[in-house]
Amino acid sequence: MATPVYERILHLLENEGIKTLFGIPDPGFIHMAVKAEERGWQVVAPHHEQAGCFMADAWGRMTGKPGVCFGTMGPGVANLAAAAIVAAKENSPTIFLGGNRGREAEHRVKRGRIQYISQTKYFEPAMKYVGVIEYAHQADEVIQEAIRVATSGKPGPVYVEIPMHVLHETPDWTPMAPPEEYRLIHQPASAQGIEAAIKAIKAAKNPIILAGHGLYTARAQGSVGELAELIGCPIVQTSGGTAFIPGYEDRTFSYGFSPVAIEAVETSDLVVAIGTELGEPLHFGLNRHWAAGDAGRTWIYVERDPLAFGVNRKIHVPLLGDLRDIVPQLVEALKAQPRGPVAQLDGWVKAQAEFKAALAEKAPRGQVPMNTARLVTEATLAFPKDGILVRDGGSVTIFQWTYSQATPNDVMWNQNLGHLGTGLPYAVGAALATDGKRPVMLITGDSSIMFHISELETAVRKKLPIIVIISSDYAWGLEVGVYRRAMGLGSLETEAHWSKGVRFDEIAKGFGAYGEYVERDEDIAPAIQRALASGKPAFIQIPVDPDANATEAPNYEEYSSWAAY
Repeated sequence: MATPVYERILHLLENEGIKTLFGIPDPGFIHMAVKAEERGWQVVAPHHEQAGCFMADAWGRMTGKPGVCFGTMGPGVANLAAAAIVAAKENSPTIFLGGNRGREAEHRVKRGRIQYISQTKYFEPAMKYVGVIEYAHQADEVIQEAIRVATSGKPGPVYVEIPMHVLHETPDWTPMAPPEEYRLIHQPASAQGIEAAIKAIKAAKNPIILAGHGLYTARAQGSVGELAELIGCPIVQTSGGTAFIPGYEDRTFSYGFSPVAIEAVETSDLVVAIGTELGEPLHFGLNRHWAAGDAGRTWIYVERDPLAFGVNRKIHVPLLGDLRDIVPQLVEALKAQPRGPVAQLDGWVKAQAEFKAALAEKAPRGQVPMNTARLVTEATLAFPKDGILVRDGGSVTIFQWTYSQATPNDVMWNQNLGHLGTGLPYAVGAALATDGKRPVMLITGDSSIMFHISELETAVRKKLPIIVIISSDYAWGLEVGVYRRAMGLGSLETEAHWSKGVRFDEIAKGFGAYGEYVERDEDIAPAIQRALASGKPAFIQIPVDPDANATEAPNYEEYSSWAAY
C-alpha cells in the first residue's frame, strides 16, 4: 500500500527514536494522529497548542530527543507562536509542525481567505530553521534538515509547514537513510584539546565542575558524576541546572544561593563548565563571586557552539563538541591517574548539610496563612522518591532556590525566559516521558497555575502521577514586591491582587483530580502522601502570607544581581 506524506513523516521521526506527538487533532492532522496511534505512538491532545509545545519541550528534556508538536492552519499555528519564542530562548530542539492551506491560497489574487495567514514569516525570527514541504518528494530532505539543524551546534527549535494538498500524496519513496548519514551523531573534542584539559586538571589545586541544565537534557548525568569523582571536586549548580546527579548529591552546591558554593567558586583555580551558557545568572564567569581569584583561574569550557567561546569571558581550554562525547573522553583520560579529593571537600559537604538543616529550622513555623519558606521546606522534605521536580511562578521559585530540602535527579523550569504558565504542561510532558513511572511534583504560584489550568484534564485523562503544590497569595506576588520596593508600602499596587475566594482544590475535583486545602505546616506531608495514594493527579492549595511572599524572598539581592552587569 502506498505511503502518504503524513505517514512518511512518522517513519522519519521513528528513525530518530521519537514516538510521541503533541497537538490538537484537526482536519489537517487527524490522519497523522490516527496513524501514529496505530503505530504505537503516544498521541497527546492538550487544551491549547501552546501548552502542547511546552509538553513536547519537557518530553525532549527528559529523553534527550527532540519533542514534536503540531498546530492546524491559521489559529492553531498562531497558538504555537509564543511557545516558539520560549523554545528559542530555552535552546530547546522542539520540532513544530504547522498545517496550512494549499499553495493556491498562498498566491491567489482574490482576498478574504478564511483561516489563512502566510505563516512562515512569523516563525523565521525565532526558529533555527523554517522549511516547507512544497512537494511530496521533499518530505525526507525537509524533515531531516529540520532534525539536523535542531540538534546541531546550540540546540534550538525548527518549524516545518505542510500544505494540506501535500499531506495525502503518495510518491515513490527512496530507502530511508539512517541518522548517521544525514547528521553528526558524535562530536568529540580534538585530541589536542583533551590533552590540554587533562594537563590543567592535574595541575589544579581547587577545581570545580560548573554544571548546567544541558548535561541533564543530554542525559549525561552518569558521565559527569564519574568525572567529578575522578577530579575529586565539588559540583556547582547553575540556576538552570538545579538537579542532582545520583550518588553525588552531597557534593553539589547551588551557585549564589549556598555559602558553600560561593566559597568553592571564590577559592577555585580551575572551572570545568559543562552544559551551560556563561550568562547573566553566572555573572559571565567574571564578576561578583568570580571576581576574587579571576587572574589565577583557568577555564575549561565544553560547548557545542563555536561562537560561544571568548564572548563573555576568556576561555583557556575550549572543548568544542558534544558533551555526551567529550565528558567520556575526559573520564577515559583520567581513569589511569585519578586525582585525590579537593582538601576542603569533606568540610564543604558537612557545611552544606548543616546549612540546609539550619534553613529548615529557620523557616517560620505555625503561621496561618503560612510563610512561603515553611511551605517550600515541608513540601520538599516530603518530595517523593525518584520524583521529578518542576517549578513555576515568581516568588515561590525564589524561595525554592534557598529553602528546598529535596535533591531531585531531574528539575525543570523555564530558566532562561522565565515564562509563567509552563509548569503544568512541563509536568505533563515529563510524566509522559517516563511513562508515568516517576512521580512529578510541581511547586507553583497561584497566578502561574492559572495560565494552563485546563491541562489538569490532560493529566487526569492520561492518569499521570502529578502533584501540584499551589502557593496561594491571591496576587501577582513578585510584582507586589516590585511595587513596594519602587513606590513604598501603601501604593495602589494596581491590578496586582485578585479574587481571594478561588479554591483550586475544588477546581481539581471538578476535573476529576484529587484536591486538598491545607493551612497548617504539619499537614503538608500527610496531604502529599494522600495525594500519591489517590492514584490521581492532585492540587494541594496552601494559602501563604501575602506580605512575606512579596517582600521576604530570600537572597533577593542575588537574584536581582543577574541583570546588574
